[in-house]
Amino acid sequence: MSTNNVVEPASRSPSKNPDRHIVRLSTLRFDSKRAYSALVFLPLLYVLTRYLPPAAFFVFITATVLLAQWEFLGLFFEKRHLARHALVGFPGALLLLIAMQWPTVLSFSLALLLTLVGLLCYQISLAPSGSRHLSMFILLFGILYIGYTLGHFLWLRNQNDGALLVLFVLLVTWTGDTAAYYVGRTWGSRPLAPRLSPKKTVEGFLGGLVVAPLIAWLGHVWFLPTVTPVDCLILGLLFTVLGLLGDLSESALKRYAGVKDSGSLIPGHGGMLDRVDSLLLNAPVFYYYMAFVQ
Repeated sequence: MSTNNVVEPASRSPSKNPDRHIVRLSTLRFDSKRAYSALVFLPLLYVLTRYLPPAAFFVFITATVLLAQWEFLGLFFEKRHLARHALVGFPGALLLLIAMQWPTVLSFSLALLLTLVGLLCYQISLAPSGSRHLSMFILLFGILYIGYTLGHFLWLRNQNDGALLVLFVLLVTWTGDTAAYYVGRTWGSRPLAPRLSPKKTVEGFLGGLVVAPLIAWLGHVWFLPTVTPVDCLILGLLFTVLGLLGDLSESALKRYAGVKDSGSLIPGHGGMLDRVDSLLLNAPVFYYYMAFVQ
């Protein structure tokens, strides 16, 4: 696809390294940037989720969605044209979030209708002439892929013990990710998805499968007894598998754009989209699990 403001996929030549599909055994190394970022953001996130009113949490989720959506659009469109695409993408995501937070103010179906109208107006006025339909579907996908999925945190937060439910998802998902990261760096030798994410290994994935249910059980003992030990096992496994799917899906988008990270907002983690990719499916799955299974 060649247009005046759509980024072409990066061309790649086959690696000349015959061992490109082999991840070398490495020793465990302390990543200071990741640790310092966690020490700063995790306490702030805990206070925001646990003690501040719902409106403050809504602002936080909205800011997270818009930052991640900006990075998402940057994977497909040239930077100098991002504002015109965000002019439609941002309001669409915001309407969905408002409907999810305050359904008596704006119904979800009306939010979708307004978003559709905005996308159709975009198609005939703002979309690049050579790829009007594709650009419209990119915007729609970004609204649903980021705004709708992360909006489930608003629904979780509005449940009984909602702050604890949100913290449970974050704790299990990110701890499982961290375990997979360090197990993979220390003992990883078999690549899991070399074409999408060469550093991910089977050993790292298995490490996440082991650690996530254990952390979920600790969450059950520590602050969320409504989640049973059986739930902890199921959710730990689900979060690991779906978190990996979300991570690899974003990796596929970055491969298309030819970039390593979606941004550089968070030291040691990349962009906002890099940080929340494993939550995009876990938040909805946990919400519906708690709503229907329990």
